[in-house]
Amino acid sequence: MKQVLVDMHRLKYNPFNGLYSVCINLGKALAATHPPEMELNYYLPKKDFGIFGQEAKYTEHRSIDKFYKFGTGKYDLWHVTTQLSWYKPFNKRTKVLYTLYDFSYLIEDATNVERNKRLLKQTQERIDRADYITGISQFAIDEAAKHLNLGNKPTKAIQLGCTVATFPGFDDPKYRPAKPFLFTIGLVQPRKNFHVLPPLLLDNDFELVIAGLNEFDYGKEVMEAAKKFGVEDRVKLIGPATEEEKDWYYRHCEAFLFPSYAEGFGLPVIEAMYHGKPVFISDKTSLPEVGGDAAWYFRSFEPDAMRKVFREGMQEYAATQPIEKIKQQAARFSWNSCASEYIDVYKQMLL
Repeated sequence: MKQVLVDMHRLKYNPFNGLYSVCINLGKALAATHPPEMELNYYLPKKDFGIFGQEAKYTEHRSIDKFYKFGTGKYDLWHVTTQLSWYKPFNKRTKVLYTLYDFSYLIEDATNVERNKRLLKQTQERIDRADYITGISQFAIDEAAKHLNLGNKPTKAIQLGCTVATFPGFDDPKYRPAKPFLFTIGLVQPRKNFHVLPPLLLDNDFELVIAGLNEFDYGKEVMEAAKKFGVEDRVKLIGPATEEEKDWYYRHCEAFLFPSYAEGFGLPVIEAMYHGKPVFISDKTSLPEVGGDAAWYFRSFEPDAMRKVFREGMQEYAATQPIEKIKQQAARFSWNSCASEYIDVYKQMLL
C-alpha cells in the first residue's frame, strides 16, 4: 500500500489562525475518504494524535525536523499543504505535492523589495522540489507563474472548502446595530480596503459594522474616511467577533461588503453567500473565483462608481430575490469536494 504523508503541522498554532482552520477541516475530510490503495499519515504535533480518528495514522512533527528527519524515504508522496512550510522529505525518491496559497504581499507591501525577494526565493525552492503544484485558486497559480519558474510541472487549482457554523438561537451580539446595517469582516489592515466603504452610507440610513482585529493604525484611516463623508456615527469598528456573533451579523445584515484588493481566497464571501445575502466584492485577485456570477463587483473604488454598483445591486436583489442562486454558489466550496480532488491528485502522482 502506498504511503502518503500530509503535512498538518500548522495545528500547533493558534486555533483562530486561518491555516489551522484549513488543516483541521481538510484533515477531517481526507480521513473520511478511506482510499483503499493508499494510507494517509498525518504529520502533526503529538498532542493532536487522534484528532482525525483513532484509526488514522499519525507521524510526530517536531520543529527540529526542518533540519533533518530520519525515515522520510518510507513515504511515497509528501503533501506540503502550506506555502512556506519548512518540512520536506530528505530523499529524492519521495514525490512532493506542493500547495500555493497567497502572493498578497507583492501587492500589499510592494515597496518591501528585499523581503519580497526573500519570500519568492523560498517559494521557488519549494517549487523546485515539487513534482506537482496545486493552488487554492487559479489566481495563486497564475501569480506564481508570473513571478517564478514552474517549469513544466503539472498544476491544478483546488479551491478550499468552507464550513459555516450556524447558531440560530443566538441573539446576544456584543454590538447590536440600532439601524439596518451592512457588514464586513477581516483584520483591519490596508489590503482589506475598508476605508472605501463609508460613501456607501450616503443617501441611506444604514450602519456599517466592521468586525475584526483592530490593533493597527489603519483603523484610524477608516474612521477618517467616515468623518470625511459625514457618516462617522454610523461606522462601527467592533473588534473580533465570536463564531456566534459572526453568524448573527451574517444573518441580520442587509448586505455583505468585501472590497479587498489582495486576497488569497476569500472565505467570508462564501460565509455571507451561505446565508443568501447580496455580496458586493472587489474584482481583484482571487475574489471573482469565489463570487462567480452570484456577486456584484466593485471594478473601481471611486465613491460614485461604488455607490452605483451598490445601489443597482440592491435594487436587482430586491426585484429578483436570487437567494437560491447565491446559496448554490456557496455550496460549491465543500471540504469533501476539496479532499476528493486531492485524493485524485495523489492517485495520479502514485501511478
